[in-house]
Amino acid sequence: MKRSDFLVLGSGIAGLTFALKVADAGTVTVVTKKENYESSTNYAQGGVACVFSSDDSWELHVRDTLRCGVGLSKREAVEILAREGPVMVRELMQLGVEFSRDEKVPGGLALGMEGGHSARRIVHAADLTGREIEKTLLAAAIKHPAITIVEDHIGIELITEPTGGREGAAEGSKSGLCCWGAYVLDTKTREVTAFVSGHTLLATGGCGKVYLYTSNPDIATGDGIAMAYRAGAAVSNLEFVQFHPTCLFHPQAKSFLISEAVRGEGAVVTTRDGSTFLEKYHKSAGLAPRDVVARAIDEEMKRRGDQYVLLDMRPIGKERIPKRFPNIYEKLISLGLDPTKEPIPVVPAAHYMCGGVVTDLLGRTTIKRLYACGETACTGVHGANRLASNSLPEALVFADRAARAAKGPGGGRPAHVPVFEGGHATQPRESVEMKHDWMVLRKLMWDYVGIVRTDERLTTAARRIDVMRESIEEHYRKFALESDLVELRNIALVAELIVRCALWRKESRGLHYNLDHPVKDDGEWLKDTILSKDGGFMREPSFSSWDA
Repeated sequence: MKRSDFLVLGSGIAGLTFALKVADAGTVTVVTKKENYESSTNYAQGGVACVFSSDDSWELHVRDTLRCGVGLSKREAVEILAREGPVMVRELMQLGVEFSRDEKVPGGLALGMEGGHSARRIVHAADLTGREIEKTLLAAAIKHPAITIVEDHIGIELITEPTGGREGAAEGSKSGLCCWGAYVLDTKTREVTAFVSGHTLLATGGCGKVYLYTSNPDIATGDGIAMAYRAGAAVSNLEFVQFHPTCLFHPQAKSFLISEAVRGEGAVVTTRDGSTFLEKYHKSAGLAPRDVVARAIDEEMKRRGDQYVLLDMRPIGKERIPKRFPNIYEKLISLGLDPTKEPIPVVPAAHYMCGGVVTDLLGRTTIKRLYACGETACTGVHGANRLASNSLPEALVFADRAARAAKGPGGGRPAHVPVFEGGHATQPRESVEMKHDWMVLRKLMWDYVGIVRTDERLTTAARRIDVMRESIEEHYRKFALESDLVELRNIALVAELIVRCALWRKESRGLHYNLDHPVKDDGEWLKDTILSKDGGFMREPSFSSWDA
């Protein structure tokens, strides 16, 4: 058993921001399942959507976000993002983050343009924004004496107990649950340790690896969402999976994203014969919201029988491409592709989960002492579709708010930490079996629960995933625990939850497009899809345990 005042699962922008913010109030343990620098933050090329121009306003940022969210974004959450985002960017600059500069602009920050935005407001560090932020936050965390980073560990289950009695409710009350940390697997020794903490943050990123094609790193297996759901927390809007329109189509370039910012700077999407087509689907063409662009590309590929479309970066300019997008340019050149001379083959790929673990405006989940931030969380900002480059400011702003809440009153310890049950066997499951299950699951999700859906496909997916999950749970109980089995179990559960949410919503809205229900229905479906293990689908999540 290991104890600390704060436990953070995940070492991306949300987890590290929270850790640095609470470190002045107690000891912090950051658990990460890979090397400490490996996170989805590292792969965020675009930037941080924040208002810094005199030609822009936070009200415009709010309007753009609400419009993109198709009625499901919560205005209060969006206003918090727009107002507090610039403050967090300034804090990053003080910490040492070097954003791209343009002295011609008041304030000196270079501001990019991306789809869905009505003004240039994307603060960026060339096309490596996430990596620059992650590098700076990580360096600060490593130096901080109160923060311990534990690598090569993965969370298995949360440690919870009823809030009744000790937590202030009447003795025997079942008013809610309280979280006291997590059981964590050492991926090298395969030993399980109870990391006990007064406050726990889930910041494990998204779940892109549930799909066959994704821009996400291998770590994006939905661990936080799965652990929270199994513990009894509410999750929401998991049917809204954002597919990025332009992931590089190349056998040697797994999951390499071509940033949306290239279209903001003038790049054009065409069919393989050079014909433009996005203007047929939206008046903004290449600067339309991502769901529109991704569906348009998917439809053109299916209609023409093509495996990919082309992204022509040449309109940006031969001299400007290497300067504005050095990372993309160098990667393409290393693969024998020259974006200054030829179009680049691209396909849509699973990119971002707009739903997640339900939180309030302080990052608190429906389980007391358990917080969620970043892509793991559903804060109310994104609604049915995420506006480009809103993910990094959301992670920063709500990690900051969660840290302020966690530093409030509330120490204590659990009455009893049970010994972890499971993983007693010594024989691991054969790797070939897990790889087979993993591939079958991801292809099933891609074919049946992708950009365009039908009731029949979703029902078929639900039936097959149910059989797979039963088999995986049996193996989880039977074989020795290892990281691949833990991740497979998590991704199978998240797949089931995505399908359940998609089947429940009988309309098309934002990122969820169902051919059997192609019309958006505000009369019946202008509401979140909220699901919990104990209560099924519900109208509103309850945060009553925090007040118990």
